[in-house]
Amino acid sequence: MRKAFLVIAALIVSLGASAQFEKGKWYGAASLSGLSLSYNSYDDLKLGIQAKGGYLLSDNWMVMGIVGYEKQTNEAAYTQFGAGLRYYFVKNGIYIGATASYMHNGDDHDDFMPGIHAGYAFFLSKTVTLEPEVYYNQSVKDSDYNTIGLRIGLGIYI
Repeated sequence: MRKAFLVIAALIVSLGASAQFEKGKWYGAASLSGLSLSYNSYDDLKLGIQAKGGYLLSDNWMVMGIVGYEKQTNEAAYTQFGAGLRYYFVKNGIYIGATASYMHNGDDHDDFMPGIHAGYAFFLSKTVTLEPEVYYNQSVKDSDYNTIGLRIGLGIYI
């Protein structure tokens, strides 16, 4: 009886999680990167915040818009604008994605940065997620700006 109850409970939990990545859902998130969690050849310390908004075009496929701000110890602040695509594997919360962003820093440095990321959407409730993510951004202008890092975010699926 106990084993049957555990199997039924696991089935109910997995069905609830799978419903979050269905076509027509909206997504909003805020994330934090930096605090020595990102590295490139040029920067000492980078702290960044990022906001994302998305829409699931079909089951497991999300299109997103990205706005961000980064402050670096040895340089002026950057603003970021971009778009991306994310794919959720087997409705379990693991995802991969690709982005294309424009980074702007006044007169010093403007750059186009395509990137990739992989992460996990861990559901804290039916709609709220904790999303740790590893990312890599490739600078088109200067390889010293290529960045690999860790981002922690909170997401909402409605």
